[in-house]
Amino acid sequence: MPDNETVSATVPWEYTLYIPNDLRAVTVCRRTLRLILTMHGLIRLVDTAELLAAELVSNAVRHTKGPAALRVRWAAGVLRVRWAAGVLRVGAWDADPEPPEPPGEFEALGEAEEGRGLALVRACADLWGWQPLVRDGNRGKYVWCDLVAS
Repeated sequence: MPDNETVSATVPWEYTLYIPNDLRAVTVCRRTLRLILTMHGLIRLVDTAELLAAELVSNAVRHTKGPAALRVRWAAGVLRVRWAAGVLRVGAWDADPEPPEPPGEFEALGEAEEGRGLALVRACADLWGWQPLVRDGNRGKYVWCDLVAS
């Protein structure tokens, strides 16, 4: 019989955490994500996933007025370009249907105080994107990034 960590890493799962428009929600999301990944035996992804989730959720809370959500999904044994043990997708939904500002080159942003979030996501994630989304009749967008675990 496989142990719980083996089962957790091979079975797909998904969590959604709905949050208010409050900057304190960024910390709540980071800590919740750390717990989720640790419980599923994916501790090797925690630091990068926390950083990226914080950027996505921070954008959702700072640049919109409505509620938001953090969504975390594990897809095990995904075959895209190459074999992977799985793909962790971290995303943030917000109530603003406008597309995110395209990220600049991270290195070119230097000491800039703002505008580095999506550049950091692009630099650290294996893939990222966004899509318009309707939830409970409200329009918004979902900005996501993937981390491939091999």
